[in-house]
Amino acid sequence: MTLNSESLRPLFAEWARVMQGNKTVLTELDSVVGDGDLGLTMSDGFAAASDYAQHSDEPDLGRFFYLAGKAMASAVPSTMGTLMASGLMQAGTAFKGRETMTLPDVGDFFQSWFDGVQQRGKAQPGEKTFLDGMAPALVVLRGQGDPLSVAREALLAAQQGVQQTTTMVAKHGRAAIHGERSRAFVDPGAMVAQLLIQGYFNLVQTMYPANGQ
Repeated sequence: MTLNSESLRPLFAEWARVMQGNKTVLTELDSVVGDGDLGLTMSDGFAAASDYAQHSDEPDLGRFFYLAGKAMASAVPSTMGTLMASGLMQAGTAFKGRETMTLPDVGDFFQSWFDGVQQRGKAQPGEKTFLDGMAPALVVLRGQGDPLSVAREALLAAQQGVQQTTTMVAKHGRAAIHGERSRAFVDPGAMVAQLLIQGYFNLVQTMYPANGQ
């Protein structure tokens, strides 16, 4: 299956839907360790990125991803909004000059998103951030297998990564103020990573129904 900017529109729409659907979950998680605005930030940010994607006729995937990230950055200029936009814009850099991608390229796409967030936020895996939800999924996405199985396993890996954050002490953002007490909490940023993989899995399910048949 080959994807171009037009066929990627449903992915952005699904991300917007998933973030809106989990707005309360993200808000509640963020209220424990942050200022409680993550649900609004992510729903608004991904809505803006999706709005760009639905109306764009940009064939260059690099510019398509980059400009979707710029739309997000303009809509939600908060810390997490900027981090997510940076990830998407980094994916734009990675795919510059390309008009198509295959499902195996998805691992490179999410790796670029991970790299963009890491470069902007200066965090490392194990420090209770978005990276800890995404890193386990990347191992799966960069492996072999049929698309639906890989997407399902990546989602399970992301879910496990989120749960693993309850063993970590936060070192970044408002959560770091809690010190050792932050260990017990699920990291809301890692949950955002899980929801990104959830959106991807949902899309692949529609493309490969009935176990890929």
